[in-house]
Amino acid sequence: MMYGFGPQRRQMLDAELKRLIDEMPQLGMTSMFIVGPFAHGEVGPGTALDLVVVQETDEAVHRRADFWTTHLRPRIGINFYIYTSDEFENSPGGDPILHDAANNGERVYG
Repeated sequence: MMYGFGPQRRQMLDAELKRLIDEMPQLGMTSMFIVGPFAHGEVGPGTALDLVVVQETDEAVHRRADFWTTHLRPRIGINFYIYTSDEFENSPGGDPILHDAANNGERVYG
């Protein structure tokens, strides 16, 4: 469902997603899923990209998104949720973001 500014916001989100898909593999991303409202077609003026990113890293969980924000300088609201391939594939099932990625998310890379 789209509201008022929704079509323009969707274009902005689509353009930023395309840019990220082009740039992120060079920085270590192995796969990416869209989750949240945008993945379900819900776009409003404040809709952000909620991205589950799989990459190999030794960085502490709470610092992982900083890498992507610093290197990509997002042009629109983005929430990065970063997991290693082992965390992504062997999650104990209690992580709601991974559950959303596996059941409702849209794989956009990898």
